[in-house]
Amino acid sequence: MLDRLNDMQKKVVLQFEGPILVLAGAGSGKTAALTTRIAYLIKEKGIKPWNILAVTFTNKAANEMKERVLRLLGHNDETYAPVLGTFHSICVRILRKHIHKLGLHQSFVIYDTADQQLLMKSVLEDLLIDAKQFNPKAILNFISGAKNELVGPDEYGKFANNYFTEKVATCYKRYQHQLQKNNALDFDDIIMKTVQLFRQFPDVLDYYQEQFRFISVDEYQDTNHAQYVLTNLLAAKYRNLCVIGDSDQSIYSFRGANIQNILNFEKDYPESSVVYLEQNYRSTQIILDAAHNVIVKNTQRKDKKLWTDRDGGEKVTLKTVGNEREEGEFIAKTVLDKLMLMEEKDYRHFVVLYRTNAQSRVLEEAFLRYGIPYKIIGGIKFYERKEIKELVAYLRVLLNPNDSISLLRIINVPARKIGQKTIDTIQGYAVEHDLSFWQALAAIDSIEAIRGSKSKALEDFTRLIADLQRLKNEFHVAGLIKHVLDLSGYKRFLDDGTAEGEARLQNVYELVSVAGKYDKLAPGESLAIFLEEIALIADIDKLDQQDNAVTLMTIHSAKGLEFPTVFLVGLEDGIFPHSRSLLERNELEEERRLMYVALTRAKDKLYLLHARNRLLYGDSQANPPSQFIKDIPPEVLEQEVGKYEAKSKFNLDKFLSDSSTSERTRPIPIENAPDAGPRFVPEPQSFADESPVLQEGDRVSHQTFGEGEVIEIRGGVATIKFDSIRIGTKKLALSIAPLRKL
Repeated sequence: MLDRLNDMQKKVVLQFEGPILVLAGAGSGKTAALTTRIAYLIKEKGIKPWNILAVTFTNKAANEMKERVLRLLGHNDETYAPVLGTFHSICVRILRKHIHKLGLHQSFVIYDTADQQLLMKSVLEDLLIDAKQFNPKAILNFISGAKNELVGPDEYGKFANNYFTEKVATCYKRYQHQLQKNNALDFDDIIMKTVQLFRQFPDVLDYYQEQFRFISVDEYQDTNHAQYVLTNLLAAKYRNLCVIGDSDQSIYSFRGANIQNILNFEKDYPESSVVYLEQNYRSTQIILDAAHNVIVKNTQRKDKKLWTDRDGGEKVTLKTVGNEREEGEFIAKTVLDKLMLMEEKDYRHFVVLYRTNAQSRVLEEAFLRYGIPYKIIGGIKFYERKEIKELVAYLRVLLNPNDSISLLRIINVPARKIGQKTIDTIQGYAVEHDLSFWQALAAIDSIEAIRGSKSKALEDFTRLIADLQRLKNEFHVAGLIKHVLDLSGYKRFLDDGTAEGEARLQNVYELVSVAGKYDKLAPGESLAIFLEEIALIADIDKLDQQDNAVTLMTIHSAKGLEFPTVFLVGLEDGIFPHSRSLLERNELEEERRLMYVALTRAKDKLYLLHARNRLLYGDSQANPPSQFIKDIPPEVLEQEVGKYEAKSKFNLDKFLSDSSTSERTRPIPIENAPDAGPRFVPEPQSFADESPVLQEGDRVSHQTFGEGEVIEIRGGVATIKFDSIRIGTKKLALSIAPLRKL
């Protein structure tokens, strides 16, 4: 059982009594050590499986560990498996048996996010609190944070120190009362109630301390305060606690994770042993050296250095590009080149990592243009995101108010108190009189069943659409989107004070960036062509359903994964590290840990990309290269320079030796950027090197529409008459349409 382990992994297995801290670096085989340790306890030390508790952070990880333990034991019978699961799944089992002691019935239900929001809206109504002034999601976010810190409603009220938190305290009490009344728990209650159960009923705690005599917790650096307290309560009697984690990979503070839990383990358990797993089985030494020199700058960490016995390896490529479009083009071409040269066998061997979901949009367009299959993990494809679909629905209604599908999508978004019963009544009237839904809205006075406040809400909505329709002939589509956001209340609806709301708002601003490509067209025409082009993208977007596809994902989603070739994009101060972290040391250290996670996903080849100028969230930025690049030793880097750097080449050596670089912490707006050579400002027709140079009369081929003839080119938009009678004549933006000159 031990033969397949290295010396340090064996120490993890053989040190089975007392507390032990396992500091496991990325790719160091921690799962092999942990599963062998559990199997060793059962097979060699005679510990009963039900006396072993192993906590993981996902159900998938728990199932995989269970299978590996059973294989090591040579059994298929799950009765030989220990108790394995997430904190929440284990606590639910405990509460099902004992929650009656806390005044709830064992048949309690668990409310999801939607249930919580509905309950909070009800609470606000009961308390006569305006939901527009105090957003339900924002209040729930504060309550969740309190529960993760094991702060109940009464205690929270003592700490409320401003008008908003005082309102939260009032809502928290009422919300918790309503949960109790409904015999329900929310997700955060699951651990909080278990801790409450153990503290109030020592006999229950003693029962589980006796049952779980050997405890292991994976990803200990990601535990929050409630999970920390729960773990220590269970381990207090026998102190056979094995925690596994890596302080260098603690990247979830926004979920309440507290890195101090792993850093202070030796203070909590002075008799503990510490084992370092530093041998890496994933990456080349060059990649490991790059990652180490980034993370070693952090102060909140346990010192270790990964090494590998793999020979050779390519240098890390640093690519300077002109803008975000050149970034996407470089990646697409590199993927195709590597496949052509057989340096990689499949699309699935590539991953593109980015700091925020909004960065995926330009990458998606580049992959669509080159016909590269892709899939997005940990996020939704840009044009399929709810906020994008809803905003596009507004624009479609402005162009064609008889588009009933789009109209029904937005009629009550944001909420206008137009319920389903009212909508059904209008639809019935439309069917009876052979009208579109929009025409039925115009005749609302004729519908006797709709009167009073309902009628006024519908009239306000139709007036909003009519006002925006007039604006569509005055503003280009980018400006029109901004008016839609403001006049409809959709911007305020998204900007609800939560991290999710901020991310959705960033995606909407990214749509403004897309729309800016059509500013050279006439206002009304720009809207029509914009909607046609994004419909085309949605049509081609089915490519990524193939299994063999390039992966696009945020760095947070990539933790625990590995790929032969990794592209890390957006390496500019203000993007990565994120602008929120630049003036706060703890947040900057977490950003550096995120960089470490990104670098250590690569097995064989790593590309780092930064742009001199970037259009993101609707604004042009000219930010300095990420300060993390400077941490990487020059001897492991090789530089490639983009086409827009020809006159003003980025000097890597100067950047790496410039001590002031790390002090550049504020993004530089493009209009204020220092004049260091020609700046490239993206224009609609300059999407790619491969954009065909066309003139009237040229024959072209389109990926979806087939062959046709160019009959006019104006403002970066080609009017093409396709051979297919069904397709006919279409106007396509050269900046994005997948056209090939014949």
